[in-house]
Amino acid sequence: MNPLPITAYTATSCLGLGLASMRAALHEQRSGLTPCTFMNLNLPTWIGEVSSVDSSPLPAAFARYECRNNRLARIGLEQDGFSEQVRRAVAQYGGARVGLFLGSSTSGLLHTELAYRRRDPLTRALPDDLKYAETHNMYSLASFVSAWLQMSGPSSVVSVACASSAKVFATAARAIQVGLIDAAVVGGVDSLCLTTLYGFGSLELLSPQVCRPFDADRSGISIGEAAGFSLLERRAPVSSQLTQPTMLLLGFGESSDAHHMSSPHPEGLGAQQAMRRALHEANLEAADIDYINLHGTATPSNDQAEDAAVHAVFNAKVPVSSTKGAHGHTLGAAGAIEAAVAFVALQDQLIPAGLNLRTLDPALRSPYVSRNRNQPVRRVMSNSFGFGGANCALIFGAQSI
Repeated sequence: MNPLPITAYTATSCLGLGLASMRAALHEQRSGLTPCTFMNLNLPTWIGEVSSVDSSPLPAAFARYECRNNRLARIGLEQDGFSEQVRRAVAQYGGARVGLFLGSSTSGLLHTELAYRRRDPLTRALPDDLKYAETHNMYSLASFVSAWLQMSGPSSVVSVACASSAKVFATAARAIQVGLIDAAVVGGVDSLCLTTLYGFGSLELLSPQVCRPFDADRSGISIGEAAGFSLLERRAPVSSQLTQPTMLLLGFGESSDAHHMSSPHPEGLGAQQAMRRALHEANLEAADIDYINLHGTATPSNDQAEDAAVHAVFNAKVPVSSTKGAHGHTLGAAGAIEAAVAFVALQDQLIPAGLNLRTLDPALRSPYVSRNRNQPVRRVMSNSFGFGGANCALIFGAQSI
């Protein structure tokens, strides 16, 4: 594929609002995860909560979209001048020529969960103010973002668990390549809710301590919430119009191994296919990748399977780490947030540390980086793998490097 310029990007998570907060946390090797106090739940686990969401209701004109997920989306959109760059692109190309492709695993599910607590005690009817279409419906995220940014181009929401907001990069790239659009907003938003916290708890996948990817004693994930967005364009505008260095989407690879509903193939066969396809699309060899941001959830089976896949493709020659020990597993937003990690790595020539590691699992063979490393970084691969065998690998570079 021809490299696609990524001309604006932003990330909001428990590390803070916007890229500056993420950059500082990565350089300081600091985690934003804390013991769970969300809604006073009695769950012995750690989470990544964006504290400002509770105090940031949507403006009255957007009241029909009021839910935690759309609140988080608005907060994310207003960081790093992102909304202004989208409006510049809409003015440049025309509203119908700018697409919107977002990922989420639960959308505004919390809003419905809370509505069930307010059912009529006699009829058990849900409250009249529950607006499912604008809040919980999976498309509600794109509907809100379209309204907030005044976009009118093609739009959709991808929901394939934890690969959701990685796959939207591929969706947008294909739409641009076939001439449907000239630019696209891509990203993902996932917010904390009861179903994910209790659900992953019932699957015995929540770590009672802060998550420790690739650790010998890893015991599960730390769930986070986040909003990440990027703007892809057919060609980069003049530099005077931009507020950030231009990144490039060099390639993408997707696969579906369908090995098990919630467990990866033990040899990571689908992950291997996704990584090899990304390399092929980018016309690169394994040796051309300088850093791999792993999916690295810190569950025993996921880390083992991903390590097997990475070793099969890269033969332990490329440094790897998982940054989920810093921002948590943000589920449907993971691909978008970890794309931003890749952009920081490319800008700052930084291989970010995988935090919270105590003892590296001796059974894993990939060269895991547990302390920040400054060295040349020209190309980064970012992996996202979801339940049901949905796999996506993205390769990014930087125009100025």
